[in-house]
Amino acid sequence: MRKSFMLALVFVLALCCCAGAEEIKIGACIYRFNDAFMLRFRNAMADESGKLGAVIEFADGQDDQTTQNEQIDGFISAGVNVLIVNPVDRMSSQAIIDKAKAANIPVVFINREPTAEMLATYDKAYYVGAKAEESGTFSGELVADYFKAHKESDKNNDGKLQFVLLRGQNGHQDMILRSRYAVQAVRDAGIEPAEVANAIANWDKLQAMQIMNAFLMAIGPENIEAVIANNDEMALGAIEALKANDYNKGDASMYIPVVGVDANASALEAMRNGELLGTVLNDADNQGISSVRLAVALASGRDANSIGYKITDGKYIWIPYQKITRGDRQ
Repeated sequence: MRKSFMLALVFVLALCCCAGAEEIKIGACIYRFNDAFMLRFRNAMADESGKLGAVIEFADGQDDQTTQNEQIDGFISAGVNVLIVNPVDRMSSQAIIDKAKAANIPVVFINREPTAEMLATYDKAYYVGAKAEESGTFSGELVADYFKAHKESDKNNDGKLQFVLLRGQNGHQDMILRSRYAVQAVRDAGIEPAEVANAIANWDKLQAMQIMNAFLMAIGPENIEAVIANNDEMALGAIEALKANDYNKGDASMYIPVVGVDANASALEAMRNGELLGTVLNDADNQGISSVRLAVALASGRDANSIGYKITDGKYIWIPYQKITRGDRQ
């Protein structure tokens, strides 16, 4: 901790020594503004930019890659010193890298990871994020621990965990890895996972609520022993559907454990109320801070290793996840 603090202090002091130098302009492309997690990420980026004396402008991709491509072109034409990009479609990252490379502008990708092969094509391309497999493992462990501690949660006494899986955006690496590793964690805990239903809900609360309502009608809540959601918004949507069916409202006999990922404010409140079993902190603050520090260092020609965050394999900043349960946030 002390080493990281000292590195961060050196970085901030170095910037302060350059007071009066030309302002660093950051063009930040976000896949969609009305995403609860990316709002936290964006706020952290804005705060850190202000602290470092950089100017940051955000663009809302509106979940459309063509729109985002035009915004990137606009930022380059406007003469930004560095790009921070949360791509709508991670597989479009190569085209974004090519644009940045042609303009000799560093690019820091966030939240949606380009392939290693893509990043390798440009020495000024980096990624800041968190390892999705870790969040999936933690989600599965939360459910497995509950299942083991509460024998009554095995409703049909078959020793298997009958669960619903609510998945994020189709093709998103976090959706794929969180889903796979959550199920594997249940299996690794010695419990046989038995998926009774799954659906793509696009990280969205309303979609998840509608899907969960349909599942409850088709399957019956008595046949569902847990809900694993790839993020908190979908977990909260599932809880709304459960509450509409008189579940998760305080009666221990009418409770289905639900887990999410992100640890957003609404999820923490639901956890305190006993509606949500647990969540996994996806540290938007440190991801936002580190992405801006990295962007400023690259735009200033400074060593990326001086920003107070570890650079792995010369390309990555990984921010760890953390399991959060009710006891952690009471």
